[in-house]
Amino acid sequence: MTVHRMTDHLAAPAVPRSSRAPGDAADDDRIARGLVAGDERCLDAAYHRWARLVHSLAARALGDPREAEDVTQQVFVAAWRGRATFRPDRGTLPAWLTGITRRKIADALSARTRRNELTAALGATVGSGERAEQEPERVLDRLVVTEALARLPVVQRDVLELAYFADLTQTQIADRTGMPLGTVKSHARRGLQRMRQNLTLAATAG
Repeated sequence: MTVHRMTDHLAAPAVPRSSRAPGDAADDDRIARGLVAGDERCLDAAYHRWARLVHSLAARALGDPREAEDVTQQVFVAAWRGRATFRPDRGTLPAWLTGITRRKIADALSARTRRNELTAALGATVGSGERAEQEPERVLDRLVVTEALARLPVVQRDVLELAYFADLTQTQIADRTGMPLGTVKSHARRGLQRMRQNLTLAATAG
């Protein structure tokens, strides 16, 4: 199951645990073991069964449904990538996914904090008359770049922020986010292309 297909199923109704048949426990075990074995159909089944739970946890913590969708994708990508570390005999798949969700929520909140700190730092720079007089063009450029970065999709923005503000390599970003290295490179490339386009449009409009 691809990441792009995942969001198509977020609107699917979740099945309350109280209404699930006794055989569902066996299905959960089959899905978990199939996921560990690398069966993509089991990833698909896991997403159908627990995506709403993951999305609900993320939306409650982040207060942003769109950002929660990105976290939900990241959780299942990380689950697939790290499936070899899951031990069905040590815990349930929903509990494992919940643990991944908490880590991804923490990453999202950290990224948000970095953005707020950057905005505050830029505001302080602009508020400093002396520095603003010394470097007006540089300050303006930084504000424009920050605005262009804020317009990017959340995943692309987070990848670029980790690269340029946290000074992480693409391999380190892949380890931090749970995304495949190729996906990180793709998000970085597309994010830079989109920023370049936005900056070009801004320059033309100016």
